[in-house]
Amino acid sequence: MKKIIAVICASLMVLSLAACGGAAKSDTYTVGICQLVQHPALDAATQGFKDALTEKLGDKVKFDEQNAAGDSATCATIASTFVSSKVNLIMCNATPALQAATAATADIPILGTSVTDYATALGVDPAEWTGVTGTNVSGTSDLAPLDAQADIIKELFPDAKTVGILYCSAEPNSVYQADTITPFIEGNGYEVKVFTFADSNDVASVTKTAADECDVIYIPTDNTAASCTEAIANVLIPAKVPAVCGEEGLASGCGVATLSISYYDLGYATGEMAYEILANNKKAGEMEIEFAPNVTKEYNAANAEALGVTIPDDYVAIGE
Repeated sequence: MKKIIAVICASLMVLSLAACGGAAKSDTYTVGICQLVQHPALDAATQGFKDALTEKLGDKVKFDEQNAAGDSATCATIASTFVSSKVNLIMCNATPALQAATAATADIPILGTSVTDYATALGVDPAEWTGVTGTNVSGTSDLAPLDAQADIIKELFPDAKTVGILYCSAEPNSVYQADTITPFIEGNGYEVKVFTFADSNDVASVTKTAADECDVIYIPTDNTAASCTEAIANVLIPAKVPAVCGEEGLASGCGVATLSISYYDLGYATGEMAYEILANNKKAGEMEIEFAPNVTKEYNAANAEALGVTIPDDYVAIGE
């Protein structure tokens, strides 16, 4: 009888260990985060993403967080490292990071955030875009309504004649935004001129040209511009040329006003999507791209005062 009891106990111990081992394997996740560049908007999105997953999974999730310092080639290297280390999910903060990850793997789930237009980012014909990818990719878009952004220009600067659109030509989503908003601005009675820089090295010189030729500047949600707001402000403010921007971080650095979303909330929503994939086996390719639920009219009080711009009462001062 003692031998039988011993065998039963041993068997139960083996089963218990096996069960514990299985639980540890299935309930512990590593998430790779590739952020294109450090600036407030992207930083907030990454923090929101991490907070959402940590709140839901606690110490069952760990993050391998990498920053590409604005270099697309570095995004590719980071993505390859994530694939080699077999992370459970990759979060890509900004379009070049998303493009690098999709080139690196068709198997590991990928979620983007701070990505303006997924059809553009993934090379999908807009006529065939359905809002889901059907692949291993989904995520959230940081696009605020471009027609409403054009209306902000009209509201604040009704007497202006020429609007310059300033952005980095190397960023596909900036090109998309510029092309999309142009007819809205023109429809409000302005002439539109486009000014592009290839990288951060020629931001100041291109901004100077734009300031010389335009009454107002519009800057879309552009990562290179967002990392160079001081250089842009150093040109626009002395020239007395206001800028309306696509997001809060840009406006707080070099703009007067923006129709902005919360990048923290956007990242948080992305984290909730990640939880559904990791814990509930949702397929990324079947999840619709999500958008920020709310937009807010915001203004930069210091820049508005410096440029003598009167701000309507329904705008909120950035930082308040």
